[in-house]
Amino acid sequence: MAFSPLAILCGAALCLLQFLAALPWLAALDVEGFKTYLRRPAAWAWAGAGVIGGGVLLSVVLNIIGDRERVLYWGRPYGAILHAQLLLDLFVAVLAVVLLVWPKGGAVALAAFREGIRQPMFWLLVVVGVVFMIISPFLPYFTFGEDYKMVQELGYNVIMLLAVVFAVLAASMSISEEIEGRTAITLMSKPVSRRQFLLGKYLGTLLAALLMTGILGWCFVIVLWFKPWFDNEPLPAPAWLEPARQQYAAVPETLLNFALGGGEWLNLVGSSLPGLLLGFCQVMVLLAIAVALATRLPMVVNLVTCLVIFFLGHLSPVLVQVSEGKYRLVSFMAQFFGALLPGLEFFDLGTLIARDVQPPPQAFHAYLGSVALYAVLYSAIALLFGLILFEDRDLA
Repeated sequence: MAFSPLAILCGAALCLLQFLAALPWLAALDVEGFKTYLRRPAAWAWAGAGVIGGGVLLSVVLNIIGDRERVLYWGRPYGAILHAQLLLDLFVAVLAVVLLVWPKGGAVALAAFREGIRQPMFWLLVVVGVVFMIISPFLPYFTFGEDYKMVQELGYNVIMLLAVVFAVLAASMSISEEIEGRTAITLMSKPVSRRQFLLGKYLGTLLAALLMTGILGWCFVIVLWFKPWFDNEPLPAPAWLEPARQQYAAVPETLLNFALGGGEWLNLVGSSLPGLLLGFCQVMVLLAIAVALATRLPMVVNLVTCLVIFFLGHLSPVLVQVSEGKYRLVSFMAQFFGALLPGLEFFDLGTLIARDVQPPPQAFHAYLGSVALYAVLYSAIALLFGLILFEDRDLA
């Protein structure tokens, strides 16, 4: 069965999927060298031989493993690798589209993105997040069987906080230093307008923060997979698993279980996306505020202001509720800050995680859409305010 044509064909298809997913990010590493390599017929021959050889090897190894659960288990790393490659492909595609439709602003965004991911601060925060992810399953939470929910909530919050810290610091340093160091004048003479400069800086820093969110989110999914196994409480199988096994019964069993294991990983990725999306929306809003303030304020003042906005954005609803009918001045100030500052409590997924009964999917997706729209609109308003401040800023 290991050497049956169908098994080899299915194994080659799985290898081909990984190969195709690797092409975009490999091309981005060296565009000219990649084009030259593709023009060589020998390169295509080696690629085809590698895919077929990988299919043979995969079918043989899975047939040796044999056991259904173990094959499913080894399918999850396959899904993890595919997940990582698709994440890299996403950034390659987004940057390519931005450069195509917005050449000047896209060039500024690409430079800001490269500057952001080359900073030691970026990788230091990534390492901090990864270390936290590694130790989080082993911490005692004393939650009487709700440790998994605590790991979820802490993971979402840590990823959001690290991305916010990076985005605000990177924007404050980059924009303030370019304005105060007079290097922004050089950019304006390219010619790059002030609007393209500011929005390009915002987009590039936002993409760097999204990359940090993606890297930490990939590690977070590993934690969500490992934690139930560590607690001897395996996650329930997805509802689609058995119907898919019956529908594709003609596929060799070992290859099918391996592919379904990869599907289980991607299913776990999908379940973690809402929390990562809400956290990234918060990053988007705070970064827009930091970019707007960086046009007028020095880095330290900008950081302190964003920190105050972060705390007030989370505390103002609580202050309104506590002071209602008791402290009129406090209530007025809380309502004022609640109307002016972003409602960061909308981006918190903690109350939903703690619920025993989850909301209907349609209502939850509608809520996610409304919160994402709110984040986009608030960010647009903050950036418009920043453009007004930047328009008459003396750069000489």
